[in-house]
Amino acid sequence: MPEPTPLVLGIDSSTTACKAVVWDCRGNAAGEGSAPIPMITPRPTWYEQSAEAWWNALVDAVRRAVDGVEPGRVKAMCIAHQRETFVPVDAQGRPLAEGILWLDERARDLIPELERAFEPHGFHTLTGKRLSVNLTIAKIAWLKAHRPELFAETDKFLDVHSFLLRRLTGNACAGWGCADPTGMFDIKARRWAEALLEVVGIRPGRLPELQPPGAVAGKLLPAAAEACGLPAGLPVAAGIGDGQACGLGVNVTSPGDAYLSLGTSMISGTFSETYVVNPGFRTMCGGIPGSYLMETVLLGGGHTVAWFMEKFAAGEPRELYEKAASDIPPGSGGLVAVPYWNSVLGPYWDPAASGIVIGWRSHHTPAHLYRAILEGTAFEQRFGTQNVEQAMGAGVERYIAIGGGARSGLWRRILADVTGKPVYRAEATEAAALGAGILAAAAAGCFTDIRQAAAAMTRILPDPDEPDPERRAYYRRMFEEVYRPLFPAVRPFVDKLAAFADSG
Repeated sequence: MPEPTPLVLGIDSSTTACKAVVWDCRGNAAGEGSAPIPMITPRPTWYEQSAEAWWNALVDAVRRAVDGVEPGRVKAMCIAHQRETFVPVDAQGRPLAEGILWLDERARDLIPELERAFEPHGFHTLTGKRLSVNLTIAKIAWLKAHRPELFAETDKFLDVHSFLLRRLTGNACAGWGCADPTGMFDIKARRWAEALLEVVGIRPGRLPELQPPGAVAGKLLPAAAEACGLPAGLPVAAGIGDGQACGLGVNVTSPGDAYLSLGTSMISGTFSETYVVNPGFRTMCGGIPGSYLMETVLLGGGHTVAWFMEKFAAGEPRELYEKAASDIPPGSGGLVAVPYWNSVLGPYWDPAASGIVIGWRSHHTPAHLYRAILEGTAFEQRFGTQNVEQAMGAGVERYIAIGGGARSGLWRRILADVTGKPVYRAEATEAAALGAGILAAAAAGCFTDIRQAAAAMTRILPDPDEPDPERRAYYRRMFEEVYRPLFPAVRPFVDKLAAFADSG
């Protein structure tokens, strides 16, 4: 009797839930599980989670995924995770406080001071990104300034990946693509950026050990194996952030393709084998060791759509607004939304930025606002992609859409029309978990390398949403004449409003 085909376990510990998928070596799901992760908002713009909730959700999701699967067939596992989120722990790995999430803005007032302190060390060149309020290093600086006793008591600052890996294997390890988003990683040298750490007062020993993505970072401990329903000693591969994992999960492993994640944030990544830095995007470590992803990020992407549904839809189904907004012509009847609900990264890097809606008339309905938000996210994507193309000297040929928002035919059509790029969809709905599964499959020896694993385990659906020439021409003019100059024109007033809100 032939030996059963091997399986691997890919885990996506995201902002709202932990998803675990058992994959075969052709990228087919053999088992799936999911468990929610509650969010805590102690103050406006503060976002936290219990690190124990990360662990409990992982255990729950994995047990569901492997239920009915012969445990011995699972050959390796790997974690992709929400980036920039971290928790301070003691010497036993126990959380000393709640984890602080990537979208938390408590460090906003420290950014100007930190920028001045980091400037002599070339923060952008070292880390591949501009200093921003979402980065881990800014939030650790906030802890030092506002909770010095907690900062002093902390043995290690662990991202989601290293916290979970310590529970699974006893090793607090971070892959390069996990350390990279923290703003503390020398991306070219692939080590902690000690000059930056010294500014904040962090010793490298208070951070996780580093491994290339896909390297075996440890073996599953007996207690963790029993909790998860897996065999003890199972290899656990070093993972990457959920954004980079999405790129791997749709086989963005060569120039020309860009993944487009329509989740809580709207994130797009373009593959590069050359290290390029530019204020218009973030440069990240890719899933293939030594590669990079030129990444654009809109922190208020799907989050802004969810805000609309919560505040305006009154429990009505989203499909109702999809249909109503589809019947509204491009331009949303003169309503324009700049979707900076969670501030803005590239190219402005303004932590005080906020959302803007202009053009209100009495004939506008909630459906007009819904469409204007989708159009605003598409204008941002066009803006970001132009910056990437100009810096790299090469074009993006197509987007491969993933995430919950990719199910919206209206959003995909608007994105295609505004950017002028075809928008494809991945067959796998859990691209980050598949990216983690690809790293696990390579670590298990199912393939010769990560690139071969990605090619074998991913599939892109045919029949993309193609840009319509007439709508594309309309949106091109609207972008150049209205959208692009809008935020710079009102930015001084937005910043003043933020200052008034903070002092009120």
